[in-house]
Amino acid sequence: MMLNSDQTEIDMPPSHSETESVFSDCGGGGGRGAGVEEAGSIGLCAQSRLAEPGEALKKDLQHLSREERRRRRRATAKYRTAHATRERIRVEAFNMAFAELRKLLPTLPPDKKLSKIEILRLAICYISYLNHVLDV
Repeated sequence: MMLNSDQTEIDMPPSHSETESVFSDCGGGGGRGAGVEEAGSIGLCAQSRLAEPGEALKKDLQHLSREERRRRRRATAKYRTAHATRERIRVEAFNMAFAELRKLLPTLPPDKKLSKIEILRLAICYISYLNHVLDV
């Protein structure tokens, strides 16, 4: 699946440059050249900024809506793999339940392949028949 520009993964760097975020976090101006005269303090901010990469990611994601954060989290390969595994387990359990129900229903021939809707309809008819037998 291809991602467009607003559906990037969380691990990707933010859209603005790293120097702009360093300057904005240190109280310098918003541009690249702003705060150059305070080079000593900017260097310290850059070192502390690089020491906590998780904080930078959290700060960059705070401005996003809940839906956008969820969309970005779901775009990761780890999430897709986990979701596919959960779905596979769910479908297998669903199919096993239909197989168990199928074993309980009388048909001729007994090994006749039935679709899921046919199994459900046959189960409804069989339950109705059993109720009728008990009432008589």
